[in-house]
Amino acid sequence: MRYLTFRDLQEKLGGRGRTTIYRDVELGRLPKPVKIGSRLYWAEADIDAAIAAHGQ
Repeated sequence: MRYLTFRDLQEKLGGRGRTTIYRDVELGRLPKPVKIGSRLYWAEADIDAAIAAHGQ
């Protein structure tokens, strides 16, 4: 399983801003991140599934 950093996630979502990404997480449009150590990561497979489901 590949994990995306916040920067990777931004690139994958076409340069979306931090506030927009976290709003989408709160609204359930994107999966919640996983905390590994002191950093947050998103599972790439979960992001791909969310993109497909919501047509982003």
